[in-house]
Amino acid sequence: MIINKIRLSFLALVVILAASAASPGQTKRVKFRRGDVSAEAAGMLSSYLTVRTYIVRVREGQTLHLEQVGVDGGLITIKVIDPNGDPAGDADASCNNRREISQTIRGDYVIEVSECRKADPWRGRFTFRVTVR
Repeated sequence: MIINKIRLSFLALVVILAASAASPGQTKRVKFRRGDVSAEAAGMLSSYLTVRTYIVRVREGQTLHLEQVGVDGGLITIKVIDPNGDPAGDADASCNNRREISQTIRGDYVIEVSECRKADPWRGRFTFRVTVR
């Protein structure tokens, strides 16, 4: 009986891990064409709980600017985490669908995109522009 419970627990863990590994919400790297200082990234949101994650590499002293392009689906919130794991930039009470981080430190910045919780719920595609100068 105990062995059956262990087997069921193990099977449940395997199913959960397999489902999470196949999920479309994996981290995407923002890629720039040669010579460009900006690029667009897009994704899908299906609820307030959905978060899409992107990574962009910057050099020390650059300015990272992020802004939503168009509002076809609805407003997004952009959260930025610096290479040390700390929140980057100031967050105010708005939806934060544009952010600017001046004097970056060298490394990968994590960008988390979710639905703005102060706006009406929506589902669909979003697009945002990443500019690094």
